[in-house]
Amino acid sequence: MNDAFFMFCLPGLLGLVIGSFLNVVIHRLPQMLQAQWKAEALDTQEMPPETEAPTYNLAKPGSHCPHCQHALSWHDNIPVLSYLMLKGRCRYCQAPIGWRYPGIELITSALFVWIFMRYGFGMEALAWSGFAAALVALAAIDADTTLLPDAITQPLIWSGLLASSLHLTGSALSTSLWGAVAGYLFLWSVYWLFKLVTGKEGMGQGDFKLLAALGAWLGWPALLSLVLIASVTGAVLGLWLRFRKKLTEEGYIPFGPFLVFAGLWVMLFGPLPGFQM
Repeated sequence: MNDAFFMFCLPGLLGLVIGSFLNVVIHRLPQMLQAQWKAEALDTQEMPPETEAPTYNLAKPGSHCPHCQHALSWHDNIPVLSYLMLKGRCRYCQAPIGWRYPGIELITSALFVWIFMRYGFGMEALAWSGFAAALVALAAIDADTTLLPDAITQPLIWSGLLASSLHLTGSALSTSLWGAVAGYLFLWSVYWLFKLVTGKEGMGQGDFKLLAALGAWLGWPALLSLVLIASVTGAVLGLWLRFRKKLTEEGYIPFGPFLVFAGLWVMLFGPLPGFQM
């Protein structure tokens, strides 16, 4: 019983809690960035105290229904369980709660269980759990907003190099360093080649940083597998959306979620056979 608790229940519960926090990050961080960019663009002066905008960050205001703005009680914020008890609707206004909230929590929980089963209870498991959590947040934010915030991608690069230097990733520091450099330069080169040929931007610069972060954590030998998995899954989904006539007018699909899928795949199962550099 104790072994099962420590192997499955404890990591699973930790993953649910972290997944609940990731939902806050996914919802609020893009809005915080938009507000910051707007303020910088307007070059506003500091507002007098009586007209200052309400504080809005990852901690404030407290959790509330986005439809009726009613503050949520602690028993409405229990990961997954509250969603099931409320039957996917707000307790106060009966507006539907998006399925992605429990989905993010369950995905994060499953990843944590797998990571702790593989690495045991130690710094390696904590490091890879942080890596997985950051990727889940990036995938959802990019899918919603086409943004890959520097506030997540840049620390992910540096933490990958730090984890490698502490022998927590299985890659030598030089392997991780060149993984970050080659990952960034590869998509940077693709971006400029596409722009020179078509005159259009084919991807955002956040994709460069995300692949650099994956290279820092997984090492340069994994880059070919990462790019191949992300490209194939992206192309398949793009063709399916086009067939279903659900592709946007611009025909643009964020590449970040596919890079995240590739990163998690390589973390879970290793590079594709025959495609390890």
